[in-house]
Amino acid sequence: MKIGVLTSSRADYGIYLPLLQKIKKDAFFELEIIAFGTHLSRGHGYTLRDIERDTYNCIRTISSLISNDSEESIASSYGLTVLKFADFWETHKYDLVFCLGDRFEMSAAIQAGIPFGVKFAHLHGGETTLGAIDNIYRHQITLASTLHFTATNIFTEKVCKLIDSSENVFMTGSLSLNDVKVFNPIKKQTFFEKFGIPEEEFILVTFHPETMSSQDNFKYADEMEKSLKKISKDRFIVITMPNADTQGSIYRDAIERLKLEVPDRVLLIENFGKTNYFSAMYYASILLGNTSSGILEAASFGKYVVNVGDRQKGRAQSKNIINCEFEEKAIVSSVSKAIESKVYTGENIYFKLDAADNIIKIIKQFA
Repeated sequence: MKIGVLTSSRADYGIYLPLLQKIKKDAFFELEIIAFGTHLSRGHGYTLRDIERDTYNCIRTISSLISNDSEESIASSYGLTVLKFADFWETHKYDLVFCLGDRFEMSAAIQAGIPFGVKFAHLHGGETTLGAIDNIYRHQITLASTLHFTATNIFTEKVCKLIDSSENVFMTGSLSLNDVKVFNPIKKQTFFEKFGIPEEEFILVTFHPETMSSQDNFKYADEMEKSLKKISKDRFIVITMPNADTQGSIYRDAIERLKLEVPDRVLLIENFGKTNYFSAMYYASILLGNTSSGILEAASFGKYVVNVGDRQKGRAQSKNIINCEFEEKAIVSSVSKAIESKVYTGENIYFKLDAADNIIKIIKQFA
């Protein structure tokens, strides 16, 4: 069975990994990685190198991302991605192609495949993020897909409503958590020395723009910068940099200003990779920002999360999430509350045992 896997960012590749490792070892499958988006961007860490280090037999690459992050540039990147993938689907055929999430470039690749009858298997459909335009892209991908692997029963119901059918919709949990029960972090001293983290408590931070409130992003980035500067007096801050979203550079600029203001209290990471990122989550006091990782994964590491603003609004949450407004005092206060709460011992609603194995069983039946 010939399988293609569309990956456009460090985030989706990390989620795919448990599935890719199993497919790669299974003689039933012929696997090809289709890398595009920020994987080929020098400004976002050129994460194609991480894929190449994992030694796949075949990696296809498609470059279509325009470096600017204005609305016009995002729309142009979308159109260019459609054009590039129109050529790609014409000459490359698969029995099934995996796609994941809600990125605009992922949506463009899928839309280009519709006239060619490409059979897509979508991971993480049915979710809701009211503060991000990705919400629209995610549902577009769902409507164009043949198989659906959802993370919770709530999302399963939504996918069924979107496609007006329950056929080929499977609740498998979040694939990124597949190996979390047996995850061993990098040794603490080794990890801290590798990234130059001082021997003290740190907060893991990731902020992205609110693409449904683009007029407010200058204000939000300013509130982020002020709150992080204040928090850095008591806790070291490790920041993973924003993805290629509309107005993402506004947040990058604010983060880089912060680094200049308090250089010894902030570490900036373009791309951790999954093992390093999970190790950072394991050792962090709490998570702060507006990324899906805080919602999906942090509960499995016993971490409380301060979820800021509306980017993740509408996404189902475990009880480790503390929501707050995009405002300095609210952020600082919520961080203090999260730190005081210490270790989260509740469930992660996104975890289901053997997600990767269950997906493989289903696609073999599909073949």
